[in-house]
Amino acid sequence: MKEIILVKNGELALKGLNRRTFEDILIKNMRHRLSDLGKFKFTPAQSTIMVEPVDENTDLDEAEKRLLKVFGIAALSRAAAIPKDMNAILDTVGVYLKDQLEYAKTFKVEAKRADKSFPLKSPEICQEAGEKILSMYPHLKVDVHNPDVVVMVEVRDYYTYIHGNQLKGAGGMPVGSSGRAALLVSGGIDSPVAGWMMAKRGLSLVGIHFASPPYTSRRAEQKVHTLCRKVAQYSGHIPLFVVPFTHIQEEIKEKCPEDLFTLIMRRIMMRCAEIIAKKEECGALITGESVGQVASQTMQAIAVTDAVPTIPVFRPLIGMDKNEVVEISKKIDTFETSILPYEDCCTVFTPKHPKTKPKLAQLEEAEEALDMEALVSEAIENTKFIMIDNR
Repeated sequence: MKEIILVKNGELALKGLNRRTFEDILIKNMRHRLSDLGKFKFTPAQSTIMVEPVDENTDLDEAEKRLLKVFGIAALSRAAAIPKDMNAILDTVGVYLKDQLEYAKTFKVEAKRADKSFPLKSPEICQEAGEKILSMYPHLKVDVHNPDVVVMVEVRDYYTYIHGNQLKGAGGMPVGSSGRAALLVSGGIDSPVAGWMMAKRGLSLVGIHFASPPYTSRRAEQKVHTLCRKVAQYSGHIPLFVVPFTHIQEEIKEKCPEDLFTLIMRRIMMRCAEIIAKKEECGALITGESVGQVASQTMQAIAVTDAVPTIPVFRPLIGMDKNEVVEISKKIDTFETSILPYEDCCTVFTPKHPKTKPKLAQLEEAEEALDMEALVSEAIENTKFIMIDNR
């Protein structure tokens, strides 16, 4: 008996003639995520991909843990791969699933007979396998509606696969299947969640962070590295660009109206981010903004910010409340890092009474006091690059 991982690719089954392209991207992402664990063979069949370790000593526990965070995987399960023989099925079904069956109260058997030459039909496979399990675990009862354990017997082309309950995967689309976008990532709760949500829809991420030393510390930047690394466990590696923003913020404070500080700052961030995004072949920007959460996130404020970039700005959190965002941040393990007390540059020189209903003409007039081209060029020229890996 050998053990493999059966991956259910869920949403990809709806892709029709393009499905193979999406499966190839998913397999590429899985292969990369498991590359340091050894060699694996990936075999797609219908809505399932068989992940078979080539080496006997491969750490399947770690492989399973990593694959659960790969977007495009709806569910997975460890499975025994055995010969297509009913005696082999009966010898394996109760033994292989012992850890699940001995602590359960109820179970049922389901069979899929893809190989129609197999001598027993699905109901007969279920009956014989069920009887075998009951003889080994007499405390169990059959429950066809809501069982504790669903025992699956899948008779396919070359092997029979036996597995128990499936583990829920990350879902979504394979990263890279929808293109590439640049995430404006701060050290807060929202932006890592926004990046995770868009990666789930198949976007590969490029990170852009604005730092303002000495107003922001080295620890604040390290916090961003940690957040990106946690998101990268789902999205794959993230190229991170750290843009120096101190001079820009000091110029805004000195030359612009105080109530417009934050809006002008965000507009310049968009200018810098778009330049980096286009160099990195990104088709959109991503932010963690939510309507009404802070003064710079009113409809009017978002409108004057969006007047700057020529590429789309995705805001996946736009209609969510803070509790919903916090729940996701806890799920993806970014919350505890996000709440560490290291400030980002968005909190530097915050106006006491920020403008909540700005007009574009006001912003454009205020920005005339700045040498915009020189400031942006200086920031881009001194931008630092770090590759954030997913391990």
